[in-house]
Amino acid sequence: MREHTGSTELRGALLRLRRATGLPVVFGGLLYDGRVLRIGELNGAVTPALRGLTITTGSGLGGKCLALARPCAVTDYPSARHITHEYDGPVSAEGLRSVIAVPVVVRRKVRGVLYGALRDALPIGERVFDAAVAAARDVEQALAVRDEVGRLLTPPASGPSWEEVRQAYGELRELAPRVADPELRERLLAVCGRLESASGSASATASGSAGGPALTPRETDVLAAVASGATNATAAARLGLRPETVKGYLRSAMRKLGAHTRMEAVVTARRAGALP
Repeated sequence: MREHTGSTELRGALLRLRRATGLPVVFGGLLYDGRVLRIGELNGAVTPALRGLTITTGSGLGGKCLALARPCAVTDYPSARHITHEYDGPVSAEGLRSVIAVPVVVRRKVRGVLYGALRDALPIGERVFDAAVAAARDVEQALAVRDEVGRLLTPPASGPSWEEVRQAYGELRELAPRVADPELRERLLAVCGRLESASGSASATASGSAGGPALTPRETDVLAAVASGATNATAAARLGLRPETVKGYLRSAMRKLGAHTRMEAVVTARRAGALP
């Protein structure tokens, strides 16, 4: 079977989760066709019992997690009273007792589930819970980026409007610095570069000239956020920067562009092909 899109990110997140928490077993899977969850990634398992297991909504701990779209946990899986027990056989074969399940949610849709488990009936501590949620967020971010890249690379037959392209470009610039996978990050920035080049070509055709100011990647990130209507505080939150740092990048970009206001900087950057 072809590797599911996002499996690499899921595998990496599970490995980081196990290293950070010391959980003996971590595993998870992504939804196929938006409906069926199949356990495809395991780390620490000593049997093949869980691999390929299909989880349906509402069934077992994972199914409950899918249905509620929130983390769920049991201290002793075989005797847990608030889940169904269709998967007791595989769980018992692996010797799992205490289990946590955390959903991967992108744009309000559950796309997968990450699990962590102990072979003893012990409560899942807050540190492990937080680490599992953080691992799921990493996968969510990676899937969101892949979705956006795919959308840009395969636009509808009628083609997206420039405003749609600009909005997508701003979102991609915000996401890129947070992507841990270097290959995916480079691909994402390459897409941004293609959008900038397309804008530059259009600007050159209209004005009869080409070339623009040498903005740094962070100056471009800030301008893209400003172009979407973000305040300095909002841009800082999106980009993981301090508001003072955003102001510094914005001042530097305005100086290079010869602009006196935020929006003048955006317009000038677009005319120069530095922004789509």
